[in-house]
Amino acid sequence: MNVSRLGGPTLSLFRIVIGLLFTLHGLSSVFGLFGGNPMTGKAVPLGTWPGWWAALIQLVCGALVLAGLFARPAALLASGSMAYAYFVVHQPDGVLPLHNGGELAAVFCWSFLLIAALGSGPWALDTLVARRRPGAPSTPVSEPSPVSV
Repeated sequence: MNVSRLGGPTLSLFRIVIGLLFTLHGLSSVFGLFGGNPMTGKAVPLGTWPGWWAALIQLVCGALVLAGLFARPAALLASGSMAYAYFVVHQPDGVLPLHNGGELAAVFCWSFLLIAALGSGPWALDTLVARRRPGAPSTPVSEPSPVSV
């Protein structure tokens, strides 16, 4: 089997899993579902800075990335919010993520940056919308085209 054929579907599955996990964090923090916010066990009070706004970003951007709709800008915003969380919340407690509890923020940050750079893959609403547009190219917009040397 040609390994390059697996790239698009693998990217789509990666995006779906990361988007789902981020959405679940948002649901737990905004609505108190699944045991509530991991820090308090409750929903974050409405409008509090930065917790409620971070939870809203998790919920909205996670759902958009999960669906593959406006995935690149949503992933970029999510990546930035996780970088902020790492440097403002975790990094003051120590430099290494292992020591400051920032592993999840770091992993989400870099995962979303990857999605923002590579796109949503072939199994995404962005790709479906691009294919249905009149005069759309035959290759999906969200995947980088191969480079000839």
